[in-house]
Amino acid sequence: MKRTAFMKRPAIVTLYCFFIGLMTNLSLYAQDSAGIDEAVAKNVSSKSDSTPLRAMPSTGATTSPVLPADLQKGSQQQEVPTASAKVNWLSFEEAVEKAKTAPKKVFIDVYTDWCGWCKVMDKKTFSEARIAKYLNENFYPVKLDGEYEEDIEFKGNTFKFVASGRRGYHQLAAALLKNKLSYPTVVFLDEDFNLIQPLPGYQKAPDFDRIIKYIGGDHFKDQSWKEFAKSYKSPFEDADE
Repeated sequence: MKRTAFMKRPAIVTLYCFFIGLMTNLSLYAQDSAGIDEAVAKNVSSKSDSTPLRAMPSTGATTSPVLPADLQKGSQQQEVPTASAKVNWLSFEEAVEKAKTAPKKVFIDVYTDWCGWCKVMDKKTFSEARIAKYLNENFYPVKLDGEYEEDIEFKGNTFKFVASGRRGYHQLAAALLKNKLSYPTVVFLDEDFNLIQPLPGYQKAPDFDRIIKYIGGDHFKDQSWKEFAKSYKSPFEDADE
């Protein structure tokens, strides 16, 4: 019996060491995952000592995401050939100035120069005539480089470029994306520049049309995404047939 107990001890010690190693790795992973959020919060530059997220308050009606999580996986619908048009892109500062006299929702495309899917979305989604027309008429469309190096003043805050890692990031982009730096991400703001929702991932034109009409038409205020989908009529249906 003593021999049996002795033979079992190495196995027990091995399992114990494996368990300790696993818990240590999980702890390190959790710390790494929180690293970006902590870096963004630590490097905030603000006249009022507030974080970038406080400069983008959500309205009472939009504290929860208005678009379903599965949209963040990107488009699944097949591409369709369509006529092209041009979105009248503005800088963030230009949109702020225009909104002072003519309030309108704001649509922001947060991108980077090295992002391949950002370029695909420019070519295949934003250039689509029906998409461009709706964005121009119902939003102030803004292009914001997630790695923009100049300061942006907004709501009493100075948002700066933060050198971090190989590339760095802009604090305004981090605030709009809720510190989750992913490209491309589109962001919807209401007429008072309150955050409605960011939506990461590439979206094809047919899927994107439903998204911008759900937000642009204020349907998100009194309808769930599923309810809206029942009454939504896609302008791409004829092209799909």
